[in-house]
Amino acid sequence: MIRKLLIANRGEIACRIIKTARRLGVATVAVYSDADADALHVQLADEAVHLGPAPAKDSYLDIEKVLDAAKRTGADAIHPGYGFLSENAEFCRACDTAGIIFVGPPTGAIDAMGSKSAAKRIMEEAKVPLVPGYHGNNQDADILEGHAQRIGYPILLKAAAGGGGKGMRRVDSPSEFHSALEAAKREAMNAFGDDLMLLERYVVSPRHVEIQVFCDQQGNGVYLFERDCSVQRRHQKVVEEAPAPGLSEDLRARMGEAALRAAHAIGYVGAGTVEFLLDASGAFYFMEMNTRLQVEHPVTEMITGQDLVAWQLAVAAGEPLPLRQDDLHILGHALEVRIYAEDPDNDFLPATGKLVRHRPPQESESVRVDTGVQSGDEISVHYDPMIAKLICHGRTRKEALAKLDRALQEYQIAGVRHNIEFLRRVINHKAFAGGRVSTHFIEDYEAEILQQEQQLTPLKCAAIAGYLNQREIHDLRASAPAADPYSPWHSGDNWRSGLAARRAHNVEYRGQHAEITFVARGGSVQWQCDTLDGDEKSGEIRVLPGRELALVDGRRLNFSSVDTEHGGSIFIDGTQVEFRLLPPDLGESGDQAHGLEAPMNGTIIALLVEPGAQVEKDQPLLVMEAMKMEHTLRAPAAGTVQQFFCAEGELVDGGSLLIDFAAEE
Repeated sequence: MIRKLLIANRGEIACRIIKTARRLGVATVAVYSDADADALHVQLADEAVHLGPAPAKDSYLDIEKVLDAAKRTGADAIHPGYGFLSENAEFCRACDTAGIIFVGPPTGAIDAMGSKSAAKRIMEEAKVPLVPGYHGNNQDADILEGHAQRIGYPILLKAAAGGGGKGMRRVDSPSEFHSALEAAKREAMNAFGDDLMLLERYVVSPRHVEIQVFCDQQGNGVYLFERDCSVQRRHQKVVEEAPAPGLSEDLRARMGEAALRAAHAIGYVGAGTVEFLLDASGAFYFMEMNTRLQVEHPVTEMITGQDLVAWQLAVAAGEPLPLRQDDLHILGHALEVRIYAEDPDNDFLPATGKLVRHRPPQESESVRVDTGVQSGDEISVHYDPMIAKLICHGRTRKEALAKLDRALQEYQIAGVRHNIEFLRRVINHKAFAGGRVSTHFIEDYEAEILQQEQQLTPLKCAAIAGYLNQREIHDLRASAPAADPYSPWHSGDNWRSGLAARRAHNVEYRGQHAEITFVARGGSVQWQCDTLDGDEKSGEIRVLPGRELALVDGRRLNFSSVDTEHGGSIFIDGTQVEFRLLPPDLGESGDQAHGLEAPMNGTIIALLVEPGAQVEKDQPLLVMEAMKMEHTLRAPAAGTVQQFFCAEGELVDGGSLLIDFAAEE
């Protein structure tokens, strides 16, 4: 039995592990960096140890510091979570040497699956179906290009040591090969310290279906059915569900048995996931095996009624699996979405900043929220920008989808851009609702689920007017003389000296400028909205004092708001309205710098042109890395790169000027 567990991770997975450990009576130790001193996982653990500076290499990835924390606190086991050191064979060996239980597979299994090319050879011997490709060690660019020609385009470049979409590129023609190889190798080296690449035939429009396996030290193994993780962007999963829509019992059994063959071939112990590509004919091909707990494990827990972290701790302590294959059954349907700080309408750029509000929906037996943040926390450039995972269960897929959509409507996040609206568009799309998914789902339906123009509807205008009026009342009450309880300024009912005043505010909503004017009498606000294109709307709103309710043109609606840095964020009728207040003068100053700014905080990886270079529209100018992903800054038009204000390796702030760029007249 494990007595004290150190969690060598952070964020939502650390919090999730702590919850199970606490339920089992196991003491917990958190570790943290400078950036996470006040993080939720630190608050939840029984004790915590500081590791070092914010960069992961100086804290969460420092093996000696993590082991020292375990020794100092008397922890007899370490759970690595996912990411960071979870699939690091050197860390597993170091735990063994120190006499500390590593809650994960043995070193040999990690070594076997740590290289995708070596894993392919092992799977071939175990008669697990493989996608045609090249898995060798010769990394000469021309040799690799020759194998690409043999395999046939399109091909997929993949980092042998990686995962999560990092170091991965689709290549459609020979002309793209060398530039894609260079970018994939660079990203792989930055993420994993290893730029070995493998090549695979790109299977057109496949599904991504993975099998959850579990093995104990006595040689027993089971599979806990499948998860469909087809909906992805940048090779990272967006929606996961279990069971996979439309999968027959026969195909489920064949994939489960193949996954167990893969696990037994490497002497696996603990929780693991075997990932397959599934084509329209029902043929499936081994992709990789993740030798750890997956981000999407909650959907498996929902449909089996099992706690996989509890299983991990039991198996690591030498206990046999609690159930055999015949004891496992699928109960209903579950879906999980990953809520990220990112901008889906701007190429999914990660967002950083303060979480002014983080208010998840109410949890229940069918609604679960796994998170590692709370209101007031900072979304940092140093780590993955995931805010939370939202998981919903229903008796049927249709019921689970309805619960998920409702929970997304109730989820309130303010202060950073996020993907909740995007997730609602995905799960409400008729193709997704019908179970017609593939790894190309987002690009196939891009016009319908991405870059949707958000107009200032009458409801949104009313919400902004109601918010502005409430803020004025709050400011007036705050400035009223406290010694005079009978002052009319305390009334909070829009009382003004003299006649009711017409107030005007310039606002910006998703790039649209408008003037919101209103006249307030008592609790009623008559408003009007005029946009720059001449559109005019008007109506009435009444925000009920002290309650999160409003009357909008006779409709009684939920209403909640919060101040943000330059404006406000309003939640009404399942919709978020986030706007900026603009100064009265909207005219151009004429002396603004003509240049390109950093879209986020990050590190400059490469400058791709020389100062003075003449470039074409969309030509890559520089590459920056943020939140473990590379982002390319491109020319907005044909023109001249006059000067760089940054250097390779430099950390830059979002919004800082990077390039002095002059567009052609």
